[in-house]
Amino acid sequence: MMLKPLADRVVVRPSKAEEKTKGGIFVPDTAKEKPVWGEVIAVGPGRVSDDGKLVPMEVKVGNMVLYGKYSGTEVTIEGEELLLMRESDIFAIMPK
Repeated sequence: MMLKPLADRVVVRPSKAEEKTKGGIFVPDTAKEKPVWGEVIAVGPGRVSDDGKLVPMEVKVGNMVLYGKYSGTEVTIEGEELLLMRESDIFAIMPK
């Protein structure tokens, strides 16, 4: 992918929405919840603080992250739906 985020922005590949419930019931497209976790596929260099120093990013490419349900901006790159968001929109890094 040729997308390089700027400043403290992160590109996330959202996880797939669940196709069926734990009980085995299939969920129609209209009832599917938006995913709230995904894989980081690109990160910017970090934000510049008020005193001019670069604050490095805490998330790295490959991290699985938990983010807000309506966080970020949806973009389509090379036919793939991705989210572009600020690092501050990410709540947690999930253990592997």
